[in-house]
Amino acid sequence: MSAPATAPSPAPAANAALERLADAVGWCGTVAILGAFALNSFHVLGPRDPCYLLLNLGGAAGVGWVCWRKRAWQAFWLEAVWGLVAAVALVRAALAG
Repeated sequence: MSAPATAPSPAPAANAALERLADAVGWCGTVAILGAFALNSFHVLGPRDPCYLLLNLGGAAGVGWVCWRKRAWQAFWLEAVWGLVAAVALVRAALAG
């Protein structure tokens, strides 16, 4: 009896392209989070400013995706909670008017 057939792996070029995309998204996320922190620290953006919250949400999503792909679970959950907090704050800010 022969071994069951496995699905072919994606082409190496597609894997490399996805890896480059993930790296770029991760770096953009890192810059967004650090930028939000710096802008808040220097009183350019307030902690309830939608731009500040969007930078945190987008940054957490970007870094979180890279962490998920690399199976870095501690960092993934940090980013998941970071993004959740930013999303809840954005909704609350929108509802407050």
